[in-house]
Amino acid sequence: MPGDITDNNVVDKVDPSLVDGQPVPQSEFFDHDLPIPTEEELRTLHRVSEKIPFKAYTIAFVELVERLSYYGTTQVFVNFIQQDNPGTPTGKALDPSADDAQPGALGMGQQASTGLTTFNSFWVYFLPLLGAYVADTYLGRFKTIWISVILSILGHIILTVSAAPAVMAVPNHALAAFIVGLIIMGVGTGGFKPNISPLIAEQIPRKMYVHTKKNGERVIVDPAVTTARVYNWFYLFINIGALVGQLSMAYAERYVGFYLSFMLPTLMFCFALPVLFFCRKWYAHTKPEGSVLGPAVKLLLLGTKKRFSINPVAFYRNLHDGTFWEELKPSKLGVAKPAWMTFDDAWVDEVSRGWKACSVFLWLPLYWITYNQLNNNLTSQASTMALHGIPNDVLSNLDPLALIIFIPICDIFIFPALRKAGINFTPIKKITGGFFTGSMAMVWACVLQYYIYKDSECGDYPSGDGCENVSINVWAQTGSYVLIAISEILASITSLEYGFSKAPKNMRSLVAAFALFMSAISAAIGEAFNPLSTDPLLVWNYGSMAVISFVGGCLFWFCYRKLDAQEDELNMLPTGHMGKTSEASDVERSISVTHEPVQVQEKV
Repeated sequence: MPGDITDNNVVDKVDPSLVDGQPVPQSEFFDHDLPIPTEEELRTLHRVSEKIPFKAYTIAFVELVERLSYYGTTQVFVNFIQQDNPGTPTGKALDPSADDAQPGALGMGQQASTGLTTFNSFWVYFLPLLGAYVADTYLGRFKTIWISVILSILGHIILTVSAAPAVMAVPNHALAAFIVGLIIMGVGTGGFKPNISPLIAEQIPRKMYVHTKKNGERVIVDPAVTTARVYNWFYLFINIGALVGQLSMAYAERYVGFYLSFMLPTLMFCFALPVLFFCRKWYAHTKPEGSVLGPAVKLLLLGTKKRFSINPVAFYRNLHDGTFWEELKPSKLGVAKPAWMTFDDAWVDEVSRGWKACSVFLWLPLYWITYNQLNNNLTSQASTMALHGIPNDVLSNLDPLALIIFIPICDIFIFPALRKAGINFTPIKKITGGFFTGSMAMVWACVLQYYIYKDSECGDYPSGDGCENVSINVWAQTGSYVLIAISEILASITSLEYGFSKAPKNMRSLVAAFALFMSAISAAIGEAFNPLSTDPLLVWNYGSMAVISFVGGCLFWFCYRKLDAQEDELNMLPTGHMGKTSEASDVERSISVTHEPVQVQEKV
């Protein structure tokens, strides 16, 4: 193995980071100053979380104000684009206290609002690929986040200008400014999102050890459990920000106007800058290591090329014979390895694990198209129901509210109880459950839409001009929002955890971005369903989403049930490293002269 060297002259030439982690995985995950679990203890002992450090909460606060600004702003997009201006300079409702009060601005209709909001969803989840590449290759996570916050604030300022009374007086000017602000805000969001989630998880200890509690119970403190817990609370902070932003901005547009709904989130986001500045020295930073995406892709292509066959059955078997990645390790290729292969065997194992995670994420668009109904069609559905003085876009706050309630319940009670009972509720199982729960949410919306059509005096066109709202109480939407929230706990939070734990250390932002990019794919798929986002086809819209999510969940579990059994093994791989060509060559030469390991100091 690349780490098995005894020639001291070779050691002097070799970057220790290139051989670190090679002989035994334990060096990466166990601290020899702490009790190390045996194999039997790994199988039998209850696993618990390490204490979450305070610095992680400061990063969560930055995410909170960013999500407050994002969701607070996007909360009013549908009314700003879709609804007609009621005759007020700011777009506020003529009589805000009336049951049917409706703010509006551009009056472009439901299809236009669904199209633009879907474009925004695609844009903000496509750009993380670029933001992650810049962070992993050039700037590092922290600097990329800092620049992205500034860009996002600039985009928010332009959105505020688009809603100024003087600009709204000319709808085309307001639309142009709105789109420019949307694009710039998306660039900032694209740099922020793929880097903030890996940054918070990097602040927690990564060592596994046995701990004896005061009552004498012996437990394993597991970094994987700590990571899952960090992301649960991270997502809780996200939804506190979302709830405050969405709820307050819905009333701001109704009673004051859209300019206030865009300005307040901008001001709140500014609080992220001093927190990042004053806490920057506390954070653990991962330095960029140059382009790692290229070698990862080249490695995949090299393996595919070596096993290619014009016979599709033979090609599939060649790819899945269990030796794909093993045959690509530098120690296997020896002198035949290409010049760009400047990494160790452990990095190949990590890349293999990262590609497996990305293949898992490829299924997420089938889940996210269900979630995306919350951002447009469910808001429009609410506008046709009996509102009783509640703004139609306030009901979507039931989603973050449910998350704020259920995340602590799951984190403190349900998930620990399952672990203590010996039930291993792994990420693959959680994501599968997220598919099924999302499908149930769409069934609820489908049935509700059927009764809206049945109850409306306009039949299958309840959103038409001059049509009275149906008598069904808007709170009947509660079931959809609560089920979507539960599905997020199972699928969305778990995807953050899964991406961080499975990605190579120097590709965590890129893998997180790939997971986010799946939301962009779902937005593109959603555009194909846009013709169903209008009367009288909305029952078909929700029904289609339910079927897609359910079938997707079934196929997902069928494909990844074997990967699910490898969870511990994948989490405990050693950390791989990249280096200069000469250093990698020295390591490979050392393999041929000895098999006895030498202790080398871990590079910090």
